[in-house]
Amino acid sequence: MKYKIAICDDSDADCQYVLNMVNRWAQAAGHVVHLDTFTSAENFLFHYAGESDWDILLLDIEMGAMDGVTMAKELRKTNDSIQIIFITGYSDYIQEGYEVAALHYLMKPIKEEKLCSVLDRAIEKLAKNEKVLNFEISGEMVRVPIYQIRYADVFGNYVTLHALSDITVKMTLRDLEKQLDDRFYRVGRSTIVNLTQISRVIKTEIKLLDGTAIPLPRGAYDGVNRAIINMR
Repeated sequence: MKYKIAICDDSDADCQYVLNMVNRWAQAAGHVVHLDTFTSAENFLFHYAGESDWDILLLDIEMGAMDGVTMAKELRKTNDSIQIIFITGYSDYIQEGYEVAALHYLMKPIKEEKLCSVLDRAIEKLAKNEKVLNFEISGEMVRVPIYQIRYADVFGNYVTLHALSDITVKMTLRDLEKQLDDRFYRVGRSTIVNLTQISRVIKTEIKLLDGTAIPLPRGAYDGVNRAIINMR
């Protein structure tokens, strides 16, 4: 499979350094890649308006007029599948990475072994994003990519999947859980949540990136946090 990768960094030297490492990773792993480089967030977004099919984005945070975090937030308004890997010299931005579902932070100077490991994870995530659930609803086949599911809850004999639009199907939460992967976590008896969609967790609730608040059952706080850590 061919992967389209973008590197966005306002330093030509850093950009070339990362590009060379990505090429060596692709050659060693047997991947076919198309690589593009951009020297600013504005430059990337200009090209993105015409072609929005990049699979992986290696994004410097400290850039000029528009920083990498701001650009990632703009990107996430229309694209929730691209794997964003932040590159930074500082650790201050890590909390903001949750807001854009960043895959990882690479600290400068980047170690090639670490970059290769993160790129391998990005490929795994992309493969997972290809999985689709099929449901027959009112005589029509409805396909739901599992990465689009933010959470699912049950009422009686019916489960509602909250994705790009809400879909309610007759099934058990247990049956749905069997079809999902390690990005999803069962919260109590009535809810399954996509861990990549969580912005913060407090003792009483989970807050999702879209602002949805999911009540957290007593004693479930530690389990959710462990699941997030293990997933990342």
